[in-house]
Amino acid sequence: MPHGPLRTGLVCFALAGGLLGGGPLGPGPGSARAESGLVIDRPAEIGVVPAATYDVGRHRVGRAHLVIEQLDDGRIRLLNESGFTGGARTVMSAVLEPVVGEQKLRPVRQESRSFDGSGQALGVLIIDHENGVASCYKPDGEKAGELELPEGDRVANVTLSLLFLPLVRREQEELSFQLFLCSGGSKLVDFVANLSPGSRNGKRPNAVEVRYGPDFGIASLVARNFIPKLSVWFDPAAPHQWVAHRVPLYGNGPEVFVVRDGVPTRWLGHE
Repeated sequence: MPHGPLRTGLVCFALAGGLLGGGPLGPGPGSARAESGLVIDRPAEIGVVPAATYDVGRHRVGRAHLVIEQLDDGRIRLLNESGFTGGARTVMSAVLEPVVGEQKLRPVRQESRSFDGSGQALGVLIIDHENGVASCYKPDGEKAGELELPEGDRVANVTLSLLFLPLVRREQEELSFQLFLCSGGSKLVDFVANLSPGSRNGKRPNAVEVRYGPDFGIASLVARNFIPKLSVWFDPAAPHQWVAHRVPLYGNGPEVFVVRDGVPTRWLGHE
């Protein structure tokens, strides 16, 4: 993520599910069931998505393990592991449930866990929409921070590749959401996403790029010069499958591209 507190947590990104543990999936005894305010598209594909991790110089540095599963209860589980072979890596997950009466999904739980270049665990981030709480944990399992999610939260740490599809289909020009961050204290930060100039004007015909960043209002134009580039690319043809994303691997870790096998990195542009 960006410099300082904003940077840690942008790694909690795109395709994943209940891989990480850290508490029960259902609401606790006596608690009222909460739910996310996000209603997002179902994935167009179920199964393994072959991909690889590249550094900012577009050199391949490791594999990426991306899996989309349909569970017996009808929920969808997304799993993602990416990083450097024998080095730094991040594991992300999300469980999504069907929205009654619609061909849509709603996030139930999102998690991420990162490891530095030596394999040292860096902590765990858990977003439990059913219990309405988001938590940060130290590597030893001690809780480092927690906050109550607002009613109808729009926290989308691990679901951006599905959340952004209305932008790719030109159904919306801008999309607002939140990310839960742990660095500098647990917090929710408002984010905004829109198509890149090259995708809006058709100069990038091979992949549609959605860019996103913290929503600082008018100051966002200046802030973009001080934070990493955050992008997700999609196939321009329906059903607009995920092609790639660019994000810091973790906190103050290296920025990487995670790219679907068979997609030339030149399609992602150099802006």
